[in-house]
Amino acid sequence: MSQGDLFPLALDLPEVDPTLWQKLARSAFRQQFHLNTSDRAYLEKKGLTAVLEHGADFIAKRLAPAEPEKDGRQTPWKGHPVFVAQHATGTCCRSCLEKWHHFTKGLPLTFDQQIYILAVIGTWLEREEKMPVSVEENAPVRLYKRKYRRNL
Repeated sequence: MSQGDLFPLALDLPEVDPTLWQKLARSAFRQQFHLNTSDRAYLEKKGLTAVLEHGADFIAKRLAPAEPEKDGRQTPWKGHPVFVAQHATGTCCRSCLEKWHHFTKGLPLTFDQQIYILAVIGTWLEREEKMPVSVEENAPVRLYKRKYRRNL
């Protein structure tokens, strides 16, 4: 029995518009993100339902407020499959939500918007599970830090 069995996610997540994936595919930065071995193991052990329950909580606490605490830095780079998915899908902060998903900053997210974000994350995780394991674990974090360290 898993956590997802104890607290089932009783939501029908909407379909994600295929044009979103096409737009994200054109971003070299977003394409760097993939689940590493430990993220994959965690997802397999807990199951997608439980991981999405965690995601719903992260969204409600870290993204849904009109002005989230530490906005722009509230989503860690690693440590949970949802965090990686958020960076890969532009659902990591209110600026990215505005740029990629057209959710206005400064307004709290509606329930429907939160469900949409969860659907985007869930779809990305399902797609990622089907991909072969990345050769270099956590490459997106290292590449991102290297890229911007030069500009400092």
